[in-house]
Amino acid sequence: MDDLNSSSYTQIQSWVDKNGFSHWAVAILWLMVALILFQVGAGILVVLMLFVTEGIVSQAEIAELIISRVDLLFIANSIGQILFIGLATFIVVNLNRAEESKRNFLRLNWFSDTLKFSIFGCILIVVVQPIVIYLGFLNSLLPIPDWLNISQEGQYEMILNFLMTDGVIVYAFIAIAVIPSVCEEILFRGYILRAFEKSWGIIVAILISGLFFGLFHLQAANLIPLATLGIILAVMTWLSGSIWPAIFAHFINNGMAVVVGINYPELFFQDITYDTLPPVWLLFVSIVLTCLIIYVMLNNSTESKSQI
Repeated sequence: MDDLNSSSYTQIQSWVDKNGFSHWAVAILWLMVALILFQVGAGILVVLMLFVTEGIVSQAEIAELIISRVDLLFIANSIGQILFIGLATFIVVNLNRAEESKRNFLRLNWFSDTLKFSIFGCILIVVVQPIVIYLGFLNSLLPIPDWLNISQEGQYEMILNFLMTDGVIVYAFIAIAVIPSVCEEILFRGYILRAFEKSWGIIVAILISGLFFGLFHLQAANLIPLATLGIILAVMTWLSGSIWPAIFAHFINNGMAVVVGINYPELFFQDITYDTLPPVWLLFVSIVLTCLIIYVMLNNSTESKSQI
């Protein structure tokens, strides 16, 4: 009988558990692999598309063509996100899950109150923006190597060139708002959050998944605000028991960036100084509303009440 029970227990263990690995370690390993595959895969794709559209080009010409064909860069980036950040993560999750379905593990389920939490989440991501701006100012006070600043400015310049392309608005929303909001949420609020939760509990999982979300974007000058947004998205995922509120909130956040980039492109390169910060009263209102919305979500959450 003991052997039978032991056999049954082994059968319901995940691959990670059966082989003595830690869920958090496997998640970090996959995060690094996914980032490498994403960067390398997108690079190969953009070179192939340049070959198809521009013919045979030399290595020296590739850099110049990428600057002039930013649209191809964003197409390759979108394909890379779908393949390596979204779909591949959906496969890798099999290593960590036992009997539960992928939908449950990644919190992809839609519940009766998911729409309500999605509305809360979208409002929250808007009202938290003044806090994010102030955190960006604090981040700007930290010593950051010049090469990292140059790299980030290069990212902004490519995004701006893309947004300034005629008739790009629909694809801009798809490439910058829709695809990242789905694929990145599957990776961070789906897989990374759940894996760390299994190893360290939900509080550590929320904080660590937010930090890795900030690091993933390779923007040292925006690490603190990006990590904060990641933590907020993780909180709404936990409270709702679903990643859909985070997906919609992520879309709203990135969609606002698209609108700002198209209509106020100068803001992309504006230095955050004390004089350009929103008024302090707006920061205070943002803090109050943020706490209030999280409190309302907490009181409406069956997920949190079952774990407190």
